[in-house]
Amino acid sequence: MELQYITNTKGHKSAVQLPINDWLLIQKELKELEKLRDKKAFFADLIESVQEVKLAKQGKIKLQSAKDFLNEL
Repeated sequence: MELQYITNTKGHKSAVQLPINDWLLIQKELKELEKLRDKKAFFADLIESVQEVKLAKQGKIKLQSAKDFLNEL
């Protein structure tokens, strides 16, 4: 990756320039990472839900009604 730095009059870096193909690749990889993050969050929520159902079956917690759940959305 060929980067070019833009500096101010004091020589401090203030921006970066990179080839458009590198930028497009970065954008593609960021989208893939976002999809993975969303999947990870989904499975974490699913695991939590399964644990709550197990606790409810053991009588340790009371589950929320579907109506109350939908009202929260």
